[in-house]
Amino acid sequence: MKAAVYYETGNPSVFRYEDVPDPDCGPGDVLIKVAAISIEGGDTLARARGALATRPHIVGYQAAGEIVQVGAEVSHLAPGERVVTIDLHGSHAALRRVPARNAWPIPDALDTRAAAAIPIGFATAHDGLFEFGRLKSGETVLVQAGASGVGIAAIQLAHRAGARVLATASSDDRLDRLMRLQLGLDHGINYAAEDVARAVKRLTDGKGADLVIDPVGGTTLESSIAALAHRGRVSLVGAAGRSPSRVDAGTLISGSRSLVGVLLAAEIATDRVHDTIERLIADAAAQRLKVVIDRTFPLAEAAAAHAHIESRQAVGRVLLIP
Repeated sequence: MKAAVYYETGNPSVFRYEDVPDPDCGPGDVLIKVAAISIEGGDTLARARGALATRPHIVGYQAAGEIVQVGAEVSHLAPGERVVTIDLHGSHAALRRVPARNAWPIPDALDTRAAAAIPIGFATAHDGLFEFGRLKSGETVLVQAGASGVGIAAIQLAHRAGARVLATASSDDRLDRLMRLQLGLDHGINYAAEDVARAVKRLTDGKGADLVIDPVGGTTLESSIAALAHRGRVSLVGAAGRSPSRVDAGTLISGSRSLVGVLLAAEIATDRVHDTIERLIADAAAQRLKVVIDRTFPLAEAAAAHAHIESRQAVGRVLLIP
């Protein structure tokens, strides 16, 4: 099969488009013909500085496609079904093997490309908002990196839960595009032009945000904490930032504020998260949630796709198509 591989970590130019052996389908696995690959934030981080579990390595958490083979122990899925899948790596390829538990059927009403972008981003946002963020109707939520896949999911989920939603992005153009999508964003903040914490305090009459969803970390986490209201919470759901964080935990004490780390991978084996993803897919199929695709690239152009993401121009997910 064809795959986008690399032999060493680094910038997007490390990708090579090569023939590699087809994966074997174990007794508890499904093998899919990949139709769409959603490039997740963790994929770019793994390519830049992650460990190589294989050599050559096929990066990638999430992809959707059609089942071509099921293992002997799999009875709830069958060849020909469309599914969206998650695993630790292996998405950037024409074929993919995953444990059957990590494959969710795609409803007839949902496009495969849209389904490819749902599980990780939407479930991460959901956990950050509700399971760990304890969001209540009427609260104010700040979504850092609002134009990211997690950000777009968080804006929608927070809005439909009755929250007032603020979000940051790197330019006025990206904020304008977010507003035009009508996701439920109340106010946008250009973090390149304005101090985020001051902007949040101005927009909340000095109170601050009750909850911050932060998929970036690093210096962004410092602004997330500074933007909090009394008893406000930060859900740190990712580490997409390239700068280290030097947060003084003591700054949380004065306002009885809290910071919690949220890692979907640590929860993915639970029935709770499995069922949450199933519900989110159903919501997208019923058009209760919107999946935003920024651009698609051929799998052979994985380097260009990763570079586009890292240019911070995208609004929504970037897909690779084998």
